[in-house]
Amino acid sequence: MEVKLERKDAADWSYRGEGAANIVLAYTGSSPAFIGKVTRIAKKERNGSPKCDSNQSVLTEEERLLWRDVQELVASPTKEIAEQIYTQLVMSPLLGPKHVDAGMRVPVAREFLECVEKNVIKQRPPWRVDVSTFDMERDSVIIMSDHSLFPGGVLGDGSCISVEIKPKCGFLPLSKFMAEGNSVKRSTTRFRMHQILKLREQEERIHKAIKDLYNTPQNNFRVFLNGSLIFGGSGGGTEKTNAVVGKAFEDMLEGIIQAEDGLRTMSFIQLVGETVYCSRVLDELLEVQKFDNFDIEGAIHAYYNIVSQPCAVCQQLDEAGLPHRCSSLHSIHMDESLKIVKDYLIAATAKDCSLMISFRPTEDGEFGSPYSHVYLQSTNQSFNYKVNFIDLDLRPLKKMEDYYELDKKILNSYSRIL
Repeated sequence: MEVKLERKDAADWSYRGEGAANIVLAYTGSSPAFIGKVTRIAKKERNGSPKCDSNQSVLTEEERLLWRDVQELVASPTKEIAEQIYTQLVMSPLLGPKHVDAGMRVPVAREFLECVEKNVIKQRPPWRVDVSTFDMERDSVIIMSDHSLFPGGVLGDGSCISVEIKPKCGFLPLSKFMAEGNSVKRSTTRFRMHQILKLREQEERIHKAIKDLYNTPQNNFRVFLNGSLIFGGSGGGTEKTNAVVGKAFEDMLEGIIQAEDGLRTMSFIQLVGETVYCSRVLDELLEVQKFDNFDIEGAIHAYYNIVSQPCAVCQQLDEAGLPHRCSSLHSIHMDESLKIVKDYLIAATAKDCSLMISFRPTEDGEFGSPYSHVYLQSTNQSFNYKVNFIDLDLRPLKKMEDYYELDKKILNSYSRIL
């Protein structure tokens, strides 16, 4: 019998957090089908245009051409199915099926979405509420395991602590199609430059280092205890970690990190860093991020080849009297343009995904666990851990124009700061 989420089920789902495209809800009820699960519900702009005709393909003609080698994706009748297939057939083989959960699709009634939206609106950051709402036109949602827990939830009287990190882009582009004036991209990662832009836009500046992420978490560093958020933002910018917040987090770690008072937070940060190093998952992620061989300054020209439009970038450069070296990209074969853009969009998914690492202290003499383990020398403790990539969203082809404009904005802001 197929399960469907109805109005009566809305009270069993609580707000967990949100990003630009989705709201995440965690299940708090008693149904065996959903215990230990979360769902991602798509958002739409509050003033966005209505959804297109349901008989129309969820991919544009150009996107169907772009993904023609993944027939299941091209034939997807809904966005939920397309997103699930993209995760399962494109991203999972690249990042490793052990670390990727494509989830399952569950039908949903409009009344469920309407009721849940009312229930969680007060938990959402006000600025998120102002710009986005639930997409009420969706007829299904993706249900997946709550990766802030181990399967089956908390086992016995033990505790599970998890950290969610947004690694961002960790390599320096070397594309020959970058303008000479943008050579800073060869010596400064996009992540650092983007943080300068965020600082100028009144958002907190953060750094890649885990300790600095802890000091200024924003939505890029969050910690869960037994599935409940205990540190970091639920869907927007979080204030810099002050003494009160730091002390509260230190106290929450008692019983999990066996260190003296005042030393538990630093031990936890060491645990996360050691696990990231030992698991080598960032190496796998970096390899997928490097699919971006041409940088957006090159890939944008391949994009205009695909959509069969005059290249707006070349026009801008010509009007400004600026030299550009990308004319050769407008004479390449269509197959090459498709590969450049497809690889760029796959890399874009990898650059903006999140990493969820869950820890469970192990008892002395515990053997036979299917999970990897890590040793924390500072506290003489061992932990089972598991690592999952989440938020592996399919990027629309049209997004290429946004990526190019954002890249210009980041570079201009960084250059002005320097």
